[in-house]
Amino acid sequence: MTLPSYETLLSEIVGTHVLKVTLNHPPANALNTQMGRDLFDLWHRLTVDPEEVRCVVLTGSGDRIFCAGADLKERKGMSDETWVRQHEVFERAYWTLLDCPVPVIAALNGHAYAGGLELSLACDFAYAVPTARFALTEVTLGIMPGGGGTQTLPRIAGERRAKEVILSGRPFSAEDALAWGIVNRLCQPAELLPAALDVAGAIAGNAPLSVRQAKKSIHYGLQMDLAAGLRFEIEAYNRLVPTADRQEGIRAFNEKRTPDFKGR
Repeated sequence: MTLPSYETLLSEIVGTHVLKVTLNHPPANALNTQMGRDLFDLWHRLTVDPEEVRCVVLTGSGDRIFCAGADLKERKGMSDETWVRQHEVFERAYWTLLDCPVPVIAALNGHAYAGGLELSLACDFAYAVPTARFALTEVTLGIMPGGGGTQTLPRIAGERRAKEVILSGRPFSAEDALAWGIVNRLCQPAELLPAALDVAGAIAGNAPLSVRQAKKSIHYGLQMDLAAGLRFEIEAYNRLVPTADRQEGIRAFNEKRTPDFKGR
């Protein structure tokens, strides 16, 4: 997949069908307006036509901070009108990530605060280094989470835990994040990207239409009651029956070989 040369992101295809994206706005990878525009463009392209990309690993540059949240230096002296217009850019970036059909794994190489944590919560799942710390600090600044945090965190960690985290604004540890389901695994720094890329490779090796339909069924099914979710699942399932990949998967199984999925 050919992507633009982003000002705040680095991207490269790693292995087969895996795109590694690195937040690259040192020293803290703070989310400024340009990063919001870059992220929106990236997720939009992957939504409209992912081409050969079947999984994404999102990480940060450096070895201390994944993303420190919004760039408060850029916001210094910003008018109310400009603030709202800027936040609209951020909203579109986060919402497009949440709706992206391609699985996105966060590889948290360091701290994730405020909008940085919300960015991770908008991914499908996350791995982190043990030294990482996390927080949604917005209420300490006179605002509140606006990148989906009041909606994604309760769905991941539960309502009472989300209220504790969001209303206190206090940081919590990587061990807490693991225990609360905010991250799936803790990895030593040298093992973080290999672990994330390994599972991304496994996902990318599966039938891409199947992966996208399953992701959609989980994501939207959680917003329905059980009966509606079950029916949504079957609609998603039935769309896979006439695909060439379904036929290839069964044929490869019976021929005792690795399937060659084409996304058709």
